[in-house]
Amino acid sequence: MAHNVEIKARVANPQDLRERIESLADDGPTLLRQEDTFFHSASGRLKLRRSGDRAELIYYEREDLEGPAESQYLTMPVDDPATTEAMLSVALGIRGTVSKRRSLYRIGNTRVHLDEVEGLGSFLELEVELDASQAAREGEAIASRLMSEIGLDEGDLLAGAYIDLLEAPQHQTAE
Repeated sequence: MAHNVEIKARVANPQDLRERIESLADDGPTLLRQEDTFFHSASGRLKLRRSGDRAELIYYEREDLEGPAESQYLTMPVDDPATTEAMLSVALGIRGTVSKRRSLYRIGNTRVHLDEVEGLGSFLELEVELDASQAAREGEAIASRLMSEIGLDEGDLLAGAYIDLLEAPQHQTAE
């Protein structure tokens, strides 16, 4: 499986953070609209991502840590997302759906996502892409350095995925 190191953080002031990211970015922003349908899975997380006219199936395993965490993943392009969703819905059941607007930047080998997630708010994700020969600790060091460079506060770091936040009891009672 391919692997990367990821962090996720809540963002209080997206515009301020955007300016800091843009001052460091090699590329971006690329604006994306994504809808992720999560399916029940015996291990890891399985989602069907739709973005524009593209769709892909993504399976990943990652510890739910507040801070840099290694993620191992597999992706597969999907030509018929409606049929794929129907099949997986019957076989596994739908866990939930996450809709977001994403601004994608690149800083070196890191994908930087500024996300506006429906029902949750503003977030930052760093995905440090690693090749097969690189250890997770290399990605963790890069993620930590970038967090410092963009002024990200460790108190804003989150564990888990957006779907977990949507399912959390405090979110359920806030609706």
